[in-house]
Amino acid sequence: MNIIKKREYYYLRYSFRNEGKVTTKDVYLGKEVPGNIEEIKQKIMRERQKQMYQKFEKIRTNFQKEWKKSPESAKQREKEEIAIAFTYNTEAIEGSTITLEETREIVVDKIAPNKSLRDIKETEVHFKVFLNMLSKKESISKTILLQWHKDLFGETKPDIAGRYRDFHVRIGGYIAPDWQDVEKLMKEFLEFFRQSKLNPVELAARTHYKFEKIHPFGDGNGRVGRFLMNHLLWRNGYPMLIIEYKKRQSYYKALRRTEDGFVQYFIRRYLSVHKKRYL
Repeated sequence: MNIIKKREYYYLRYSFRNEGKVTTKDVYLGKEVPGNIEEIKQKIMRERQKQMYQKFEKIRTNFQKEWKKSPESAKQREKEEIAIAFTYNTEAIEGSTITLEETREIVVDKIAPNKSLRDIKETEVHFKVFLNMLSKKESISKTILLQWHKDLFGETKPDIAGRYRDFHVRIGGYIAPDWQDVEKLMKEFLEFFRQSKLNPVELAARTHYKFEKIHPFGDGNGRVGRFLMNHLLWRNGYPMLIIEYKKRQSYYKALRRTEDGFVQYFIRRYLSVHKKRYL
């Protein structure tokens, strides 16, 4: 938000994205900048948040209406399709060369492509663990996070599977926190998660960002982090957000921003993907 002087008057100018377009609005302040300018800014932010939360609630309501209409057999097929799409994209982001069709062949037809055995095994296991996650209503805890990691990497990375890292890691230009601080940081992270009153969509975004910055595991943080955010959405009745492999660069770029910057990216993507459910 910027304070703009127009001739003898002051305006508070702010911009936001609406239906894919950037909209700019001015709020008249008067001939002088009022002393409660911060209060005015906060009021505008609360109003914008209220409008955003209303869209989230419409998405949730309409998604639940659609879901309740589906017979149980159709729901199971839909879960499997979600798990296939999620598995392909999240594994591809982490370097797997297995295609979407090969993912379906592996998990549905039990046909192994001529690809790395590690990629095949991780695809197979990822699908099973994700599908199992959709069927349960477990609360997030240290135990659940460690179990997910162990289930995902127990066969392919047994030396690090199911435990927090005890060594330093660097991800590109980002140096993750000292491994000796991971336990404390994860306790604080889980406490934030438990106490948060945020809407589940915003909480999913902040949770994912915080988790990735801590980078608690020796490997597989992206996969567990994307599990985490979608578990949160699904458990609260919201449709999920699959980070697509073909749009990974914008995802990487957003993770390099501040937390608020990543949240803005996440919310834009979420509203874009589920646009039909709130219009």
